[in-house]
Amino acid sequence: MAKIPRILVVDDDENIRTVFKMNLEDRGYEVDLAANGQEALDKAGRGFYNIALIDIKLPDMEGTALLNTFNEKLPKMKKIIVTGFPTLENAMKAVNEGADGYILKPVKMEVLIETIEEHLSKQREEEKYNERKVEEFIEARARELDTMTKYHRPI
Repeated sequence: MAKIPRILVVDDDENIRTVFKMNLEDRGYEVDLAANGQEALDKAGRGFYNIALIDIKLPDMEGTALLNTFNEKLPKMKKIIVTGFPTLENAMKAVNEGADGYILKPVKMEVLIETIEEHLSKQREEEKYNERKVEEFIEARARELDTMTKYHRPI
C-alpha cells in the first residue's frame, strides 16, 4: 500500500494555511501547518514530509533561511517557495538556496496541485533510482564474495 504524501505548509497567514490544508486534504494529502520557521523546524524534526510549501516572508526568519536549513538536514524533502513578494532577487535566492519550485501568490490551486504532483513524481523516481543502486551494489558485492570463496579456499 502506498504511503499518503505528507505536506508541511509554512505560512504566517492563517487563512492561507487553512485554504491550503482544506484543498490538499480534499485531494488525499496529509497536511500539517506551521505559522513560522521555528515551528516548521520542530515539526520537520519529528517526522518526514514529502514536500514543504514555504512562504518567503516569515515572522521569525526568511523563508530562504528555512529552505537552506531544510536542504542541509532534509535533502529528500522537496521544498517549494510560495511568495506574494515576487522579485528577481527573491527568485534567484530561492533557486540558489536549492528551492525545488517557486509559486506566486495569490496561488491558483490547479498550479499548486500540478507543482506538488510533479515534485512527488520526481521524488518517487529518485527513490526508485536509489533503491536500484542499492540492489546493484548488493548484487555486485555478492558476486565478488562468491568469486573470492571459489578462488580463495582456506587451507
